[in-house]
Amino acid sequence: MKPGDSPLANRKATSREPEMSPCPAGRAPVHRPVVSARVRLAWLACCVLWGSTWLFIKLGLRDLPPLRFAALRMTLAALLLLPFAMRAGLLRSGRTAALRVGAIGLIQIGVPYALLFAAQQWVASGLSAVLFATFPVWLLLLARVLLPAQPLSPAKLLAAALGIAGIVVLQLPALRSAGAGDRAALGGSLIVAAAVLVALANVLVRRGLEAVPPAVLTFGQVFAGAALLIVLAWTLEGGRSASWTPGAAVAVVYLAICGTAVPYLLLF
Repeated sequence: MKPGDSPLANRKATSREPEMSPCPAGRAPVHRPVVSARVRLAWLACCVLWGSTWLFIKLGLRDLPPLRFAALRMTLAALLLLPFAMRAGLLRSGRTAALRVGAIGLIQIGVPYALLFAAQQWVASGLSAVLFATFPVWLLLLARVLLPAQPLSPAKLLAAALGIAGIVVLQLPALRSAGAGDRAALGGSLIVAAAVLVALANVLVRRGLEAVPPAVLTFGQVFAGAALLIVLAWTLEGGRSASWTPGAAVAVVYLAICGTAVPYLLLF
């Protein structure tokens, strides 16, 4: 602290508290939460990485059964996340928190990815991206019901609608060649169901799991999801063969690292 600086001035200069905008006399100040550059960068990285996954899922499905493909992706991702989780205190997590994280992992990872990988056998990657882009709408609606402190405002609805519109514009060339039919309709329904489940899981994470370290939270969910996918693949795809081509290997590795481990750590 320089001579002449007061403790209050120094605290104000270094604090990360929300800024307050000027307001007319007699009105309460408007709090504006400060979003750091680090958070913005993490959000942008999640958008880019998850936006690229649809193409790699299609690539892997040429040679791998969907449930086995998803199980391999999540198992490899869990192995990659394990050292980070151990360092963050995985073994110190209480039993109750561990069970909750695992249960949410079934909703966040296990069931949705089984639906997504199965659906993309019949749905074009562009259409899949657009259908899953309804996720923020379901997130807003579920948060309004389950999190009373999260009001449903017109601005939030508009932001969600603009996000979906942006995905539609980006995927327009692929949408023009998207097939139709009974299987495509079924696949589209499965993708929307997956989006709803992922939105529900994200809301449930904010109900009592804020204190769990991000690496532990991520590993617990991916591990639980991988376990369910292994069981489903073993049960439902026992007679299906897999071809381990270079494309299949690239798809599994890319999705495990850039489509799961890295973005989920950034997200949480």
